[in-house]
Amino acid sequence: MQYLHTMVRISNLDESLDFFCNKLGLKEIRRRESENGRFTLIFLAAAEDEGRALADGAPMLELTYNWDPESYQGGRNFGHLAYQVNDIYATCQRLMDSGVTINRPPRDGRMAFVRSPDGISIELLQKNAPLAPQEPWASMENTGTW
Repeated sequence: MQYLHTMVRISNLDESLDFFCNKLGLKEIRRRESENGRFTLIFLAAAEDEGRALADGAPMLELTYNWDPESYQGGRNFGHLAYQVNDIYATCQRLMDSGVTINRPPRDGRMAFVRSPDGISIELLQKNAPLAPQEPWASMENTGTW
């Protein structure tokens, strides 16, 4: 058995691509549009997984955009997506600078949570050992839920 992808439904294609690609740093690997089914599938991979995604088709995030408007409730009901990052503080700072709310700051130098425009919870984990606690993260409060 091989892990292929996780699918999440999105309500705004442009906002979601801005968040996942421009802010989070994922790369679009492929796209499929179905006129009959009235949907678009967009497969994304983390930069370090791009080669494996192109060669093997995994691991990826599938964004499903249904052309007919729908309201998606409870982005937390399936759990969360998790990505390993090289520097949790730099990643969170870059996300904050681009307007993303850090819901659970990396106070411990190891873990943070943010949300996509559709409320999908995303866990960011520090690669290897946690970084030493530092401000402003160490004293930053949680915002909302994750």
